[in-house]
Amino acid sequence: MNIGKQRPSILDKSLSRGKTEVSLTAYALLFSEMVQYSHNRVNSVNELHNKLSELGQRVGIRMVELLFVREKNYKRETKLLNILLFIKVTLWKSLFGKEAEKLDRATDDERIYYLIEKEPLVNRFISVPRDKSSINCAAFVAGIVEAVLNATGFPAKVTALWHKGTTYMIKFDESVIARDKQLDGR
Repeated sequence: MNIGKQRPSILDKSLSRGKTEVSLTAYALLFSEMVQYSHNRVNSVNELHNKLSELGQRVGIRMVELLFVREKNYKRETKLLNILLFIKVTLWKSLFGKEAEKLDRATDDERIYYLIEKEPLVNRFISVPRDKSSINCAAFVAGIVEAVLNATGFPAKVTALWHKGTTYMIKFDESVIARDKQLDGR
């Protein structure tokens, strides 16, 4: 027996970047099964969106911890714009291999921001029946974003909408806007 050299356990390995790519086929199959599973347990499109959002929130909670350890050396964001840019760039690159396409602020409400993605990966391989054309599987990603924001101290509600492709409408709690103004000294 060779006692001198033992293989390190998974707990001994670094949290730094490992292999970051996942087979697109495997991802599409897994996500399709999640959508079918959820679809079979709901009665309406709204319930399906809520179910997908809940599943996304489970992923989002885990992504917060992982990304803040890997990318930010345990430092959390305190400014609203910084956390939105973190989501647009770092989170999106980690999940989808690219940045989100656009980040906008609503002109009529300072609590609302829009994250725009023309063709989200989660909608690419899903066939939607004609009678349920309003289904937007990007509700899963909206759940991820909502969980990241809530877990980092920026309470918000995130909804996936069909507009310019898919738009994630982020509506922050009033306390977030007040805190951000206070940090800016306004």
